Amino acid sequence: MKKKLISLLCVASLLIGLLAGCGSSGSAQTANGAKPAADKSASGTIQVGIVLPTKDEPRWLQDQAQFESILSDAGFTNQVMFSQGSSATEKTNVETLISKGISVLIICAQDGAAAAAAVEAAKAAGVTVIAYDRLITGTDAVDYYVTFDSFAVGAAQGQYLVDNAPAGSGIPLYLYAGAATDNNAFIFFEGAWSVLQPKIADGTFVIENSSEAEALQNKAELTRDEVGKIVGQVTTDWDFNVAKSKAEANLTAVGADKKGDVLVLAPNDGTARSIADVFAADKDVSSYVITGQDSEKASVQYVIDGKQSMTVFKDTRTLAADSVAMAMSILNGETPKTDTTYNNGVKDVPAKQTDIVVVTKSNVKEALIDSEYYDASDFTGTPCRAMSKSSSVKSSCRCR
Repeated sequence: MKKKLISLLCVASLLIGLLAGCGSSGSAQTANGAKPAADKSASGTIQVGIVLPTKDEPRWLQDQAQFESILSDAGFTNQVMFSQGSSATEKTNVETLISKGISVLIICAQDGAAAAAAVEAAKAAGVTVIAYDRLITGTDAVDYYVTFDSFAVGAAQGQYLVDNAPAGSGIPLYLYAGAATDNNAFIFFEGAWSVLQPKIADGTFVIENSSEAEALQNKAELTRDEVGKIVGQVTTDWDFNVAKSKAEANLTAVGADKKGDVLVLAPNDGTARSIADVFAADKDVSSYVITGQDSEKASVQYVIDGKQSMTVFKDTRTLAADSVAMAMSILNGETPKTDTTYNNGVKDVPAKQTDIVVVTKSNVKEALIDSEYYDASDFTGTPCRAMSKSSSVKSSCRCR
């Protein structure tokens, strides 16, 4: 009898524990005080699917870490998949995430136009679509867009070249762009052109590697088709190997009089490093000023070492956080906050923009170390004093 009573007490205690456990699960809250979608998170269904372009660029691995950390801490199940440069793989990834029951898709398109089919499939399945960093064009299936101000990025790159150009006129200018399939590549170039064109038109800068740009040098505002012709001629496809080959071909095609002290518009950090190495190795290039963007570790080291002039810091923590905030609002039945719109050819997509910061040798510590984006131990050497106004670099450059 005593054993039976003890057994009953044990069972009662177990039931109480189970009920208490169920009660605590039902009242669980996310980091922002909102309840997660318990029916999905409890069942193992993925709530937020993220599709990124490639594992081969450090930028996207950083984004992956941000997404996984923020969403998991907030109590939302998530999965990140990579397209590895293939629109077909991208579509398969989206279909896989749809099959796992996602409610929100955050996607950085490999090809802004080709991705339309993937997001239309998501929309048909009742999934809310957030275009991340790159606008998806030609479809009404995009609900929101989170991005940096791409025009401002290009304008900042162009302004850096203007501010740090050698004295005089007839300065050789080499133009490079991102992928012709990426809407951002067009906007970056438009931003840069808005600043560079007056200097090109008055002869201060001379375009050396684009007959398309040269033919339009007196036109301040370009049409989409005109930008497309230039981008198609100077595209790097966001690929450092393509960038390297194109830079080598450009320098081989011109004489020493088209070199000397030069300016280089490079679209991002990966291509900037490849192009910088090519220009540094050319004996007829005395110095170069070269742009970049993304503040990848390798390029920050290049900036510190004087091999790359600048990079545009786009704090992916903020961009990822803005995307997650949108996703959480959607999952909680709320309307996400936006501050502008972008037209994708079919609709004006509500968008949230994030600020940018120009990083040079003089403010690496303030912009990237003090903000805890990177740790000082990630880099060798200490930025010496700020580079002089003419921040031209050569492979053996040192702080002057």
